[in-house]
Amino acid sequence: MKALVYQGPGKKSWMDVPDPVIQHPTDVIVKMVATTICGTDLHILKGDVPEVAKGRILGHEGIGVITEVGSGVTLLAVGDRVILACVSSCGRCSNCRQGLYSHCLDPEGIAGIGWIFGYMIDGTQAEYVRVPFAENSLYKVPEGVTDAEGIVLSDILPTGFEIGVQYGAVKPGDVVAVVGAGPVGLAAVMTARLYGPSKIIALDLDDARLARAADFGASDTVNSGAADWKEQVFALTDGLGVDVAIEAVGIPHTFAMTTEIVRPGGHIANVGVHGKPVELPLNKMWISNVTIAMGLVNTNTLGMLLKLVAQHQLPADKFVTHEFSFDQIMEAYEVFGNAAEHNALKVLIH
Repeated sequence: MKALVYQGPGKKSWMDVPDPVIQHPTDVIVKMVATTICGTDLHILKGDVPEVAKGRILGHEGIGVITEVGSGVTLLAVGDRVILACVSSCGRCSNCRQGLYSHCLDPEGIAGIGWIFGYMIDGTQAEYVRVPFAENSLYKVPEGVTDAEGIVLSDILPTGFEIGVQYGAVKPGDVVAVVGAGPVGLAAVMTARLYGPSKIIALDLDDARLARAADFGASDTVNSGAADWKEQVFALTDGLGVDVAIEAVGIPHTFAMTTEIVRPGGHIANVGVHGKPVELPLNKMWISNVTIAMGLVNTNTLGMLLKLVAQHQLPADKFVTHEFSFDQIMEAYEVFGNAAEHNALKVLIH
């Protein structure tokens, strides 16, 4: 089969590799119908994730059709169209039983983390993929849900919702600020509306992304490059700051922004993937009763979000801005890797 293979920092190849095979009774084989590229894939290609071995097939998002099932699989069948969760989880260990799928204790014997696709095992940017713990890691796609809608349920929509909105404890009437209007930030904007905030403020350096944030449900936008960006945010509140500040970029500056705009008693939810430490001004913040949350997505809300997408309560297809065929995957990486230049959010690879 063809697959996108990591060859070391800065190197990738679209090449022939062996087809995957069933290794455990709970495995299935899925023929991929659609996949996409995540910012994490770009981090791997930069060499930021040294645990990823040369020869690893990248990707952890996708939709496909089951072609083979292991002997222990009874709830799924050949021919089922499914969404692949980016997190693989056994459903039986103590962490999984608490819904903490991201820290499944037994994915492929790699204790302590559920993200293994494109990281510890071969991923989804391929014609076929082996899915471990299939019954707890795959979701049947309802009739009428398109590939463009379903693809964002693998990762970004649950990530923005769980780690941004839920960990941020958004409540009815809250003022929410989302720092970073990329795909995950926009997922937080879209799903924050489920809790009835009074305002959702999107902040970004890119006016095009701010315009898109307004289309995704932001009530207000602020260009964070403006000299008075903080004053603009405070003017949109009662002068005390926002109730919930969601960081969706992953650099020290944007995390610092959330600490500057959150109100006493408020919440900071860090969604961005940080490649280096950030400074936390505890000497100033300790007195403010601020809660800080962070984490890796569990995808335990994927099924619920899928129902909302199927009923057109969440316009998930808005995330897809560019579409490619599998043999155009190198071009798709060029577009996604230069997203601002191409005004790209998510690329759908058929």
